[in-house]
Amino acid sequence: MTLVVDTVIVGAGFAGIGMGMRLARRGDESFVVLERAADVGGTWRDNTYPGVACDIPSHLYSFSFAPKHDWSRFFAPGAEILDYLRHCALEIAEHLRLGTEVLDARWTGERWHVSTTGGDFSCVTLVMAVGRLSEPRMPPTPGIDTFTGEVFHSSDWRDRDLAGKRVGVVGTGASAVQLVPRLAAEARGIVVFQRTAPFVLPRPDFEYSADDIRGFADDPASRESLRTDLFWGMETGFAARVGVPGHLDALRRSARDHLEAQVADPGLRAALTPHYEIGCKRVLLSDDYYPALAGPAVTLEPSALASIDGARVTAQGGATHDLDVLVFATGFLTTHPPFAARVFGRDGANLADTWRDGMVAYASTTVHGFPNLFVIDGPNASLGHNSAIVMIEAQIGYVLGAIDDDARVLEVSLAAQRRYTADLDSRAADTVWLGGGCESWYVDATTRRLTLLWPDLAYAFRDRLAEFDRDAYL
Repeated sequence: MTLVVDTVIVGAGFAGIGMGMRLARRGDESFVVLERAADVGGTWRDNTYPGVACDIPSHLYSFSFAPKHDWSRFFAPGAEILDYLRHCALEIAEHLRLGTEVLDARWTGERWHVSTTGGDFSCVTLVMAVGRLSEPRMPPTPGIDTFTGEVFHSSDWRDRDLAGKRVGVVGTGASAVQLVPRLAAEARGIVVFQRTAPFVLPRPDFEYSADDIRGFADDPASRESLRTDLFWGMETGFAARVGVPGHLDALRRSARDHLEAQVADPGLRAALTPHYEIGCKRVLLSDDYYPALAGPAVTLEPSALASIDGARVTAQGGATHDLDVLVFATGFLTTHPPFAARVFGRDGANLADTWRDGMVAYASTTVHGFPNLFVIDGPNASLGHNSAIVMIEAQIGYVLGAIDDDARVLEVSLAAQRRYTADLDSRAADTVWLGGGCESWYVDATTRRLTLLWPDLAYAFRDRLAEFDRDAYL
């Protein structure tokens, strides 16, 4: 039996929950939110490693239409964000279908037919809200099947006890920077495999006092004012990404000063000095990563993991280490999302094939050949300097505008999509993401296009998607 609804939303993280909440609050009841896991929360459900937290201020990393006055810290820990999302999801509990994985979605000419592990659904509008941090990236490593200890990705932590064990951490991105200091306090020894040194800035975190929280509760305007100030303060970070000299120099100097202040050993400091422009890769925030690396429990291996033979692992630089556990903090599949292989549009076109030469989408949301399909947090919809939630809310508003349009079938024209893509490529050309001398997950490895990030200010994206532009559609 097929359940017929107006809208199917795939994914119950920030994007899927937010989309559902906005539909429900305006009285739309004919929708379901499909989630393959047994709980909501997306990234914040999956990532429970020690030290996991957000690097965007709490009052900005939350829905503007569902504010929370009692955030415990300036930067919320992961568990608190998950609790927030679970609370938000209560509004749409009757629409949630947990433990329901999408097998494929096919456009039939008038509607989408969605096959899942929990039955079939038919809908006019299909919203893919699976995010970009849902599929772990495990780089192929010769001999990994011979490893005699535990091997897992950082997003598959599951209450693991590593006390007294020799642990290898592969990667030095955002997860590793949070994880390594916590492991240093309990593991017998840690080896950090660093392919590329990250830029690290101080992390200005603090705990909100009882008076602060009471003030936010009693005076919602002050909470909203804080959110606004945080937003515009973070917008200034874009100036460094487009190479404005004063801003770029200040950001680089702050990172260099932080490294020099926290790492006294000149050899270690040299190994931790990046050799690309700041902002080209994700800039990290931490006050305890460098001290952990300088401490006795941690060994920095300044090269990538090359091979494994039993308990012995070898780095590209030739050094060998005997380990009990390997943690891959190696990020996620982002530029070619696996979900695309399960989506089939007009004339049977497959979304993964359509995106073979790099992801594209008009308004970062709709794709030619895929009528009534909307992708949230997909092509060029992420940010390197501000809150992802601002972008998600802008896309939700755009989707609602499309749903309200009189046309039953909406497909963006190829010409409009090409113009939009050319405009983004032009804006991206002079940014640090393409000219900073690094390899990053923001850039498609084949085409060298910036396909993950929006190459402009967040408010420009918000303004661009403020109204549904019917003229771009067939």
